[in-house]
Amino acid sequence: MVSIPIELAAAKIRTGPPLDDDEDYELPIWAGVLPLALRPGTAVPDPRLDNGLEIPAYVRRYRRNAN
Repeated sequence: MVSIPIELAAAKIRTGPPLDDDEDYELPIWAGVLPLALRPGTAVPDPRLDNGLEIPAYVRRYRRNAN
């Protein structure tokens, strides 16, 4: 295992298909997009909360819009 401190990070974010060079399309390598989605899971209370507190209805009923 190696530990490397990260002092700065960057990410390139865009939409649409890959933008490869023309000669890259002659290679037998798949290119495309794999869509990913976030979905809410089961609510997990903070372990430091009073055990008598129930999960609020707005948390239990939460649904992410399909947009």
